[in-house]
Amino acid sequence: MKGLVLNEIKQPLEFIERPDLKPQAGEVKISLQAAAINRRDFWITLGLYPGIVPGVILGSDGAGVVSQVGEGVDGSWLNREVIVNPSLDWGDRQDCFGNEFTILGLPVDGTFATEMVIGAGQLCGKPSQLSWEEAAALPLAGLTAYRALFSKGGLESGETVLITGAGGGVSTFLIQFAVASGANVWVNSSSPEKIDRAIGLGAKGGFLYTDDDWGKQFIKTVGNPSLIVDSAAGPTYDTLIDLVEMGGRIVNFGATLGPPEKLEMSKVFWKQIRLQGSTMGSPDDFAAMVAFADQLGVKPVVDSTYPLAEGNAAIELMKTSPQFGKYVLTIS
Repeated sequence: MKGLVLNEIKQPLEFIERPDLKPQAGEVKISLQAAAINRRDFWITLGLYPGIVPGVILGSDGAGVVSQVGEGVDGSWLNREVIVNPSLDWGDRQDCFGNEFTILGLPVDGTFATEMVIGAGQLCGKPSQLSWEEAAALPLAGLTAYRALFSKGGLESGETVLITGAGGGVSTFLIQFAVASGANVWVNSSSPEKIDRAIGLGAKGGFLYTDDDWGKQFIKTVGNPSLIVDSAAGPTYDTLIDLVEMGGRIVNFGATLGPPEKLEMSKVFWKQIRLQGSTMGSPDDFAAMVAFADQLGVKPVVDSTYPLAEGNAAIELMKTSPQFGKYVLTIS
């Protein structure tokens, strides 16, 4: 087998060869056909992620064909086309993960490889309408988006939702899923081109968050959204507090710009706002997400593809985030 290994932080991943894998009891071996890159992989290469293990194969998203099954695994999985749930050892609670929760690709080897082994319980059949590249782009970002919108955000058809930071992998799924559910979707971004791409996916329109008064523009044009889904937080988080309607919800699944400079709790309790955190998702969330995407014909947006051996080039591009959708590695 071959794979991209993290041996040193702030250094390119190394394309190495290892002995072929063999599944243990309860596991399957997958011949991977494609793997998608997430912001998580980028942060790991910079050393900005807890629990980094040198020698690990990165990658949380993958799709391929089951080539071998271990003892105790249903033989019907053999030769099936599958996608992998990267949310490992979630635990028994739906509302929150347990103490054993980890994500595929650190600390255990992930999908930037020609093959992998994983527990059979992490498998889901690949939706037939998706290409290998589209299927590989679905798991982590799709799961994160689905849980934030529906399991935590409680989005219903007809509601107005603001999705911040249009262009990234999760935000693209947020747009697609919210549009498919019948919501009125608006976005913000630093790029007019990314706003146009979001409109192409069904968003009603968007605003440049580089404009100091974008929040006022939003209220004047749209009104107050009942749900905001955000991954940035940062210095202007108070704009979202001002923007959301009375009794509305703000769901955060990240804080890429750091903590808010201020959080006026008087506004939070006076407006009866619910501030909600969300991370990845449970096995039930994953199954529901795949079924939702399959039934409504949602196709992940793939920005561009690269051969597995050239994965460092795609990771390097994440420094400036020019993409709309996902970078995907093709594997032969």
